[in-house]
Amino acid sequence: MRYLAPKRASNAFNDLAKWLTAHGISLLGSRVLAVRGRKSGEVRTTIVNVFDHDGQRYLLAPRGHTQWVRNLRAAGTGELRLGRRSERFTPVEVADREKPELIRLYLRKWAWETGAFFDGLKADSPAADIEAAAPGFPVFRIVPS
Repeated sequence: MRYLAPKRASNAFNDLAKWLTAHGISLLGSRVLAVRGRKSGEVRTTIVNVFDHDGQRYLLAPRGHTQWVRNLRAAGTGELRLGRRSERFTPVEVADREKPELIRLYLRKWAWETGAFFDGLKADSPAADIEAAAPGFPVFRIVPS
């Protein structure tokens, strides 16, 4: 299972982005994801990028099968926050065969921020390369509760 642990420098950027988003300033679609921990039961928060495609909204985990991904799978529900606004949702995991177009869209929008987590993939990478990498990048469709 693919998982890239965060490093100190990226933690500093994530902390700043999370603080801004928590105070109502979205960075290109950023939201604070709140989800109950599968072991502790405590609510955990992290910064995520929400994007749209064909009238649906999605979350993609550029670092792979992270703790927030595992918690979201176990909890079956989450909350997206921007400032004082919050939205409860049910995550629907996207099948690997449907991911390539979503990965490409994500890279077009956020490669400047998260491109280092994609192991050399770019928005214009060959379809076969993106298809081969798709299982390492969990993607969820956001269904409002």
